[in-house]
Amino acid sequence: MKTKNICLQGLMIALVTVSTMVLQVPVSATNGYIHLGDSMILLISLFFGWRYGMVAGGVGSALADVLSGYAHWAPFTLIIKGLMGYLVGKLSHFSPQDPHFLSVRNVFASIIGIIWMIVGYYFGGAVLQKSFAVALTSIPENIVQGSAGFVIFLIVGYAFYKAKIYKYVSTH
Repeated sequence: MKTKNICLQGLMIALVTVSTMVLQVPVSATNGYIHLGDSMILLISLFFGWRYGMVAGGVGSALADVLSGYAHWAPFTLIIKGLMGYLVGKLSHFSPQDPHFLSVRNVFASIIGIIWMIVGYYFGGAVLQKSFAVALTSIPENIVQGSAGFVIFLIVGYAFYKAKIYKYVSTH
């Protein structure tokens, strides 16, 4: 990897970690929290591709869990958010030569990533709580978390697109 790519990956991991930790709304049903980190995973995966999205999503989110006192979730988060970044990055399409940020494909990819996150945390919760029925209570909160992340992704992503940030930072 080039030095630039290593630095970018580290910055993206930090961005996901900080955006996950800066505003945490505790949720009693999941013993977790609603946060802004999902929007960063979606943005990174779309603008930088699946490799960056997977690593930043998985490592950054797991690191936020550890630093926020949710270390028991970190292994699940590493896999769930890493796969979320991978899926969004693989299914979406963005390049400076064809810069259509709000395409059907990109919205679809983001929604698939969020659905995976909800399903992944359902199964992770079932393992931790030793009950698939109890884990069902996490689904509404994870839908709210994913929806908030999606809305923020649309707003910030559109602002990045209009500012033509992709011309300066794209690594595709």
